[in-house]
Amino acid sequence: MYIVAATSTDYHFIEKRDHHLRKELIQRKIDAQEIYIMRNKAGDNIGWLRYGYFWDNIPFMNMLWLDEPYRGKGFGAEVVAFWEVQMKQQGFKLVMTSTLSNEQAQHFYRKLGYKDAGGLLLENEPLEILLTKVL
Repeated sequence: MYIVAATSTDYHFIEKRDHHLRKELIQRKIDAQEIYIMRNKAGDNIGWLRYGYFWDNIPFMNMLWLDEPYRGKGFGAEVVAFWEVQMKQQGFKLVMTSTLSNEQAQHFYRKLGYKDAGGLLLENEPLEILLTKVL
């Protein structure tokens, strides 16, 4: 697997799978290089990591996605580590993410060194757990 910044040619791959991002924002995120694409050895897209900024100054991983056949093989941890290195090289000392309390992802992030930092409770939704990691 290798990791690259998404380009316009990756738009449809993301658009078909990312149901949390408004379609008109996908190209903006690509242009800002805030989406990393994971590709298998054959060059096929297998997933992505998308981020933004909490309070406009803390990198916040909004979405980590791997197509089903590639889950549980270490690719998620690899792309998160890649992203953390990129953020550290840009001078950031802290990164964030979140996950719902009823999702298994919370355990994945904790294994990667993320610490619980609080929660957000929206009406009719499970608790959103906020996680941080010092780089």
